[in-house]
Amino acid sequence: MLRSFRLGNHRSFLTEQELLLMPRFDKSRYVLPVTAVYGANASGKSNLLSGLAFMQSAVRSSFQRWDALEGVPRTPFKLASAAAGTPSVFVVEFKTGGVAYTYGFAMDDERIGEEWLYSYPEKRKRIVFERTGSEVKFGSTLRDAKGELGVLGQMTRGNALLLSVAVQLNLEFAMPAYRFITRDLIFSSSEGLSNPRTEALGRFIVRDPNNQRRVVDLLRAADLGITDLLVEEDEDPMWSRSVERAEAELQKIDAKMADDVDEEYRNSVRDRLNFLRDSGPRKIHRVKTVHGDLAAPFDVAEESQGTRSWLRLIPIALGALDRGSVLLVDEIDSSLHPLLTARLVGLFRDERTNPNGAQLIFTTHDTSLLGTMLGDEVLKRDEVWFVSKEERGDTSLYALSDFKPRKEENAERRYLQGSYGAVPFVDHDEFVMAVRGERD
Repeated sequence: MLRSFRLGNHRSFLTEQELLLMPRFDKSRYVLPVTAVYGANASGKSNLLSGLAFMQSAVRSSFQRWDALEGVPRTPFKLASAAAGTPSVFVVEFKTGGVAYTYGFAMDDERIGEEWLYSYPEKRKRIVFERTGSEVKFGSTLRDAKGELGVLGQMTRGNALLLSVAVQLNLEFAMPAYRFITRDLIFSSSEGLSNPRTEALGRFIVRDPNNQRRVVDLLRAADLGITDLLVEEDEDPMWSRSVERAEAELQKIDAKMADDVDEEYRNSVRDRLNFLRDSGPRKIHRVKTVHGDLAAPFDVAEESQGTRSWLRLIPIALGALDRGSVLLVDEIDSSLHPLLTARLVGLFRDERTNPNGAQLIFTTHDTSLLGTMLGDEVLKRDEVWFVSKEERGDTSLYALSDFKPRKEENAERRYLQGSYGAVPFVDHDEFVMAVRGERD
């Protein structure tokens, strides 16, 4: 469960801003099951999610994939020259395995300046580790592992996260935070809908016989005219090409004189070929839709953008609900009807469909979600956040609950009227003058 996320000096976020996912009114829940972020175009909504995605990427890849000589691939705020010399900060507070944690780091273009991990067993703070530059302080619970910690310190480069290195050494203290950040944060965006790929949906369906029924039932419930799905399995052509390349490479090596061949290189190619053969042909999955009693199924590319969007969201939403993960969706309303978005929100709020405490965090322009649909309140007052662009171009993040709205207040109308900010200032006469070329 994600309790909060704080970031600073990342893209449009200059000063540190914090997204709090803790209930303000209903204290019966530990975290909010749903959080929506509103704001004008180019105000920073997507940058908020990209900050969390960057943190995930850094934890997963800083040790193995970041070039040791290339520094840190961060993206600081560009509209203020001083930001280039200011650290970027990323911090998450979460709960996993019944224990609360805080993990964060600060970095400049060259190195990790600070990194820390705290746990809170029985609600009391316990230091797991604190890092400042090359100096690392470990908590008292790790004192028995001095040898392993010494190796950890030696292997941690200036531009690699200690958490990433500790996982490669299979050190248990790092596993809960690593698993949560890299596996329990699931990202989805509207990109790729024009070139739909159904591999993820196909894998989800074949993984469990019950999944196809769940997906089809959700398609029927969405009133899209789809009555069934067909999954076709084919051999992955990439696997075949990889085998052919390895075979050709090995033949080329064996055709050379023995003295000219590096035996270690030959063995590595042979091992790669054996691995490919032993693993067998990889399968790719193509999903087709069935409409009523029509004999010919449809390719997903023939479906509408709205249907594609729903097909894209279903497997990751069901996966998040099944595992109790955090699903982050940028522009959830892209090609999706407001009533479908409302129903998806409802699945995360309803404990019958979300018994494992999954969370849905999304950005949107859909103001109808701020009101009531079919007599139901879609978003509660503490589930709504706004981003607004300040004069210097940086993003400010704040909650609807900061305005102390009354329960019966029409949040949709007040938002569109500008009472909460986070709306574009657009004047019709300026548009007319721009089209007519009359602006100075």
